[in-house]
Amino acid sequence: MEEQIRQMYKELGISEKVFSFCKKTEDSLQERFTEIDRVAEYNQCKVIAAMQKNKLSDIHFAATTGYGYNDLGRDTLEAVYADVFRTEAALVRPQLTCGTHALTVALAANLRPGDEILSPVGKPYDTLEGVIGIQPSKGSLTEYGITYSQVDLLPDGRFDWEGIRMAIGPQTKLVTIQRSKGYQTRPTLSVEAIGVLIAFIRTIKPDVICMVDNCYGEFVETIEPTEVGADLCVGSLIKNPGGGLAPIGGYIVGKEEYVEQCAFRLTAPGLGKEVGATLGLNQTLFQGLFLAPTVVAGALKGAIFAANIYEALGFSVIPNGSEPRYDIIQAVTLGSAEAVIAFCKGIQAAAPVDSHVTPEPWAMPGYHSDVIMAAGAFIQGSSIELSADGPIEPPYAVYFQGGLTWYHAKLGIMMSVQKLAEEGFVLQSES
Repeated sequence: MEEQIRQMYKELGISEKVFSFCKKTEDSLQERFTEIDRVAEYNQCKVIAAMQKNKLSDIHFAATTGYGYNDLGRDTLEAVYADVFRTEAALVRPQLTCGTHALTVALAANLRPGDEILSPVGKPYDTLEGVIGIQPSKGSLTEYGITYSQVDLLPDGRFDWEGIRMAIGPQTKLVTIQRSKGYQTRPTLSVEAIGVLIAFIRTIKPDVICMVDNCYGEFVETIEPTEVGADLCVGSLIKNPGGGLAPIGGYIVGKEEYVEQCAFRLTAPGLGKEVGATLGLNQTLFQGLFLAPTVVAGALKGAIFAANIYEALGFSVIPNGSEPRYDIIQAVTLGSAEAVIAFCKGIQAAAPVDSHVTPEPWAMPGYHSDVIMAAGAFIQGSSIELSADGPIEPPYAVYFQGGLTWYHAKLGIMMSVQKLAEEGFVLQSES
């Protein structure tokens, strides 16, 4: 069987040198992989328990249209999400088009003119800069008289406790905490660290709303931010919790009063959660959530594999090969635009969809610089599927994530090494 596997990788374009180099790393990671499987087992049971508690039945898979009144599937899906995240309420809708949209709804719903947003973990993901008004944009929160301030992390990645204390003022209404790193080479935050941060903030201003951008972090640990004090937790269904099946959507979970505000912003005041047809998507959203713990485990294995491979090749990686994991993203600093492009070519070449196309940097809306994105996905933009992207600017870091199975994530990393080798950045290619 081992020889058959080698031959199959050879047919896919992986040289013997790259295969042997990567296999040695894979063999050293089996203990880590077992730990990931145990977390996935716990989270799988947690999801099943929530579905059983809410008496999930095939009646909940029926489609609704128009207003979507009395959509039992939608209401049950939201009850399941609330139980999975151990919180009071949930808003889970296909009308939330992406993670940025879900975050926008949560912010706009719970802030009023004169309020201030504080980020105690540095600047948010690029696409939120237009939402907040850091970068001028039509309809930004700044246009509605909502202000923004931030406290950067210290150079070693720790919280600036004194800076946060000084930044919280009378107008601070909401604190937004981005769990993942975005296009930064900073540490991802553990749920435990988020809980410590929230507890500290509450000693200064007990009534402040604490919101966590949970994108890329769901099911990586056995607990979620709503279990350590977060009032709101927001994410995208085409990332972790959609399990690779959700074709669109986002979620907002948290305290009932804040989630209700979000529902009124998403639809209309006075309508809230009562409207919003699901158009036959309920079964897919339930099944994606069911599969999510296992899919996330595969993506995590891929991230750890990538870290160890590229660390062995001499590149700076965040997290490093041995650190604990708190999201599915692996940052690799490659040092040049050409190397970033070669890496992304490898990820694209390993895809089941559009493997024949070549990714190129382009001026994507909402980003500072040209961005290259590699993703041969069944669902456009689905970053729980194998993908890699990065801004074409110093320090020329690429961000790898996803893989609906560990084996696909493994192939993607091997192919990225192959492309870098062929262009003379790493191992001497034999092809």
